[in-house]
Amino acid sequence: MTLSISFLLPLLFPLFIISTDALTSPSDVSALKAFKASVKPNSIPQWSCLASWDFTASDPCATPRRTHFTCGITCSSDSTRVTQLTLDPVGYTGRLTPLISGLTQLLTLDLADNNFYGSIPSSISSLVSLQTLTLRSNSFSGSLPESVTRLNSAESIDISRNSLTGSLPKSLSSLSNLRQLDLSYNKLTGSIPKLPQSLIDLALKANSLSGPISKESFTESTQLEVVELAENSFTGTLGAWFFNLQSIQQVDLANNSITGIEVIPPPKKLSGESDLVAVELGFNRISGNAPASFAAYPRLTSLSLRYNMLHGAIPAEYERSKTLRRLFLDGNYLTGKAPARFVKPETEVMGSLGNNCLRGCPGKAKMCAPSQKPFSICKQAYGGKPKS
Repeated sequence: MTLSISFLLPLLFPLFIISTDALTSPSDVSALKAFKASVKPNSIPQWSCLASWDFTASDPCATPRRTHFTCGITCSSDSTRVTQLTLDPVGYTGRLTPLISGLTQLLTLDLADNNFYGSIPSSISSLVSLQTLTLRSNSFSGSLPESVTRLNSAESIDISRNSLTGSLPKSLSSLSNLRQLDLSYNKLTGSIPKLPQSLIDLALKANSLSGPISKESFTESTQLEVVELAENSFTGTLGAWFFNLQSIQQVDLANNSITGIEVIPPPKKLSGESDLVAVELGFNRISGNAPASFAAYPRLTSLSLRYNMLHGAIPAEYERSKTLRRLFLDGNYLTGKAPARFVKPETEVMGSLGNNCLRGCPGKAKMCAPSQKPFSICKQAYGGKPKS
């Protein structure tokens, strides 16, 4: 019996037939075409992901992808919708087209480490399924559009290392699923609005944010573990509530203009549960005594109060702490005798007590470097002879 050619074709060339079918949603194809068209051709290397996007030769979601659409996109299991747009970091230059909004099933948009510039289009709010938005290390400018706060599925937003200006959206707390927010290394101004309840990691380092740090901004952030606010212009006194946030673990507020801190031991409900492990408050304008209550936090291993305006003795509680392993108190006006535990040769604590007004801090001790302030400076700081 002779089999017809038409009967054998599907058996002999199944992959060929699948690969030539138009599978991808027309709206997704249009959005991808617009996206590539907005990138300057001379910034697309021949070996890059975008160079393989040839819409005349292949359908974006068709398989196998041997020569076209080899990377940059991921499609749904039925090969009809684009679910991820993740570019390679090769220096693509261009604007992010507003027509990106056509990719309504997109879960991940990652353009990190390229040269995209201009404003972030407000139409990005149409990406209703988006879970991860990563625009890190580009040249985006203008304000962060309020429409970003309508990305209700977003779990991670990273737009650090750009040139964003203006204030943070007031409706930031409406991002009810957001766990990570990184807007560090921009030019943002103003204060911190109320934060999402779901937030775990907040990074706003190296901006121009200012004013006091308000309790109202953090009142609903019961899951917050990491807070990075260094290199801004925050002022005023930091309330004790801050260190007693329910889940707080790491705090970095270095290089601001904070003038005071109020620290009290964690309440009884937290005393055996507080997870605070690291506090960085160096290079501020904090005056008064070094807060002894930091030693009451049962897991605190790292504390930096370096280069402030602290006076008085080093709290004995610091020396008695069983968890403290990093202690930086250098660059203040601390007096009295250096605690024996920190200056002995076999000390397990690293850090510095240098550039203070301490007695008995031998130069051969690692913790005593750099050397103490001249007596004349210490005398002037205390309006007379430094007190023990």
